[in-house]
Amino acid sequence: MTLDATYLRGSVAGVFSVLQHASCPENIVFHFIATTHRRPESLTFRLYYFDSNLVRGKISYSIRRALDQPLNYARIYLADLLPATVRRIIYFDSDLIVVDDVAKLWNIDLGTHVLGAPEYCHANFTNYFTRRFWTNPSYAASFKGRDACYFNTGVMVIDLLKWRDGRYTEKLENWMRIQKRNRIYELGSLPPFLLVFAGDVERVEHRWNQHGLGGDNLEGLCRDLHPGPVSLLHWSGKGKPWLRIDSKKPCPLDSLWAPYDLFRHSSSVSSVFTDS
Repeated sequence: MTLDATYLRGSVAGVFSVLQHASCPENIVFHFIATTHRRPESLTFRLYYFDSNLVRGKISYSIRRALDQPLNYARIYLADLLPATVRRIIYFDSDLIVVDDVAKLWNIDLGTHVLGAPEYCHANFTNYFTRRFWTNPSYAASFKGRDACYFNTGVMVIDLLKWRDGRYTEKLENWMRIQKRNRIYELGSLPPFLLVFAGDVERVEHRWNQHGLGGDNLEGLCRDLHPGPVSLLHWSGKGKPWLRIDSKKPCPLDSLWAPYDLFRHSSSVSSVFTDS
């Protein structure tokens, strides 16, 4: 996960939820990526510094400001930031809670794939890229021969050995450079992942990413759960549960996030990164 002042409250809730439902919490190691060197003395975890300059010249504006922040792109550099001894990780966004044993997600068989995530093949894939992308034959040909489906990058199981061997960071950066020149998409760090991995993802049960609970990227309206069982609730979109709760305008499902909100009981954690 990433850590910053804006999403720290969500990160802490996510960590708490993982530990609450884990069968063996003592086996879980948390790796956090931050743009500050300051380490909270009261917490035990591994913290890695992310140099924002890695992406400053590659980011182009998107439809929501939060998607333009350098830390949103840190997931592209996990294989470089984490030690070579780390072979597999689960990447989580900071706006989710887990309500099942995370070991079930950890133990999925990736087979020959680099990445595993829930896929949503009913989504209109063309909407994630601009007309300039689809009218350029060389760009559009990127998906030729691939059964490409949308997947949300907020929940991913990643084989870092295969990632490093395949030099996937470079492949993602290449599309970021093309975007900077030609504006072929609108949504932050997601489209490069679709361009590189869509159609080559190990499918994970949808229960592991009940996403979109934060509404869309413009209005953040309330949404219901998707049909089916739930192992993870994800407030992707503009609306974040802690902001809606504080504004006294919560959505019904925000009540499921509230029990994991440790900030309601202590203000000490909030000062860790806000002073940096």
